[in-house]
Amino acid sequence: MKKEVRDILNKPYHIVTNAVRDEVGHYYVARVLEFDGCIATGETQEEAHQMVNEVMESYIEDMLEDGDAIPEPVGDDHFSGNVRLRMPKSLHRDLSRAAKLEGVSLNQYLISKLSK
Repeated sequence: MKKEVRDILNKPYHIVTNAVRDEVGHYYVARVLEFDGCIATGETQEEAHQMVNEVMESYIEDMLEDGDAIPEPVGDDHFSGNVRLRMPKSLHRDLSRAAKLEGVSLNQYLISKLSK
């Protein structure tokens, strides 16, 4: 099973590390996007990254033992660039008016707002 775990760990999973400053102090939190709840902390980014790799290894071992499906890394091929969005008619009207005032299409207006 160790080889299988290593093979899975070698896949390009997405680890996101954020700095946190709260009542506990200043530290870093790292999480693996594809594994819900796979989170670790450390005093430095490197430590948080190392710790989350250890957590991910245990996570994968447990999933394999339980017969759970291992999620594949999310790649760019999963995104078409299209999103269908339903919204209230009043919000659609307000956004369309705002786009018209800016002199752009509704699509360009929404991209501009979401990019900020």
